[in-house]
Amino acid sequence: MSEPPAVPDPREMRVSNDDRERVAQVLHDAMAEGRLTVNELEERLDKVYAAKIFRDLEPLVRDLPVGGQTPRLPLPAAAPLPAVSNRIGGRGTSSAAVAVMSGSVRKGVWTVPPTFTSFALMGGVEIDLTDARFEDAETTIQAYAFMGGIEIFVPEDVVVQVNGVGFMGAFESTISESGQPRPGAPLVKVNGLAFWGAVEVKRKKPSKNDRRQLEE
Repeated sequence: MSEPPAVPDPREMRVSNDDRERVAQVLHDAMAEGRLTVNELEERLDKVYAAKIFRDLEPLVRDLPVGGQTPRLPLPAAAPLPAVSNRIGGRGTSSAAVAVMSGSVRKGVWTVPPTFTSFALMGGVEIDLTDARFEDAETTIQAYAFMGGIEIFVPEDVVVQVNGVGFMGAFESTISESGQPRPGAPLVKVNGLAFWGAVEVKRKKPSKNDRRQLEE
């Protein structure tokens, strides 16, 4: 596995006009308190307004206390690196699951194409994504249940959006997505129709072995 890119040094980030003004205010306060002479203030202000990155501003206030403490520059937090998902990549191995007065199952190790269609007519379909990979970062599952049922199991490290319609049936999800999704996580969209039938999207927690594999 290739090494992730290094986190950039926040001091190398470019400063804004507001950042320069905040440092300039620190210098003006220091001059008013007698810590800097007028000439020193002018010299440092020239450097403040010429600064391009935070590293340029740091030495200008390093020797000046603010409120009894060494001033802290408003350094930006380093942007979080996208998590590399080991679920994305490869060619789709199955594009549909059809059950007509019968049953159909997609589970185990398999690769889901960008669009996957599931159809149940007086039958049942089970789609288990626990050990699945995804050809693309975004996948759409089209689910149609007519007097039948479709169950879709989604692991914790996959983001899911459900937008289907139930007509004299149920098209529902028991998953509650809260907070920000993990960067780089695959996105699965579930659309379709349940007519006198049911489409259910459920979260499936991975086992301890699954968790270890996902973290590798």
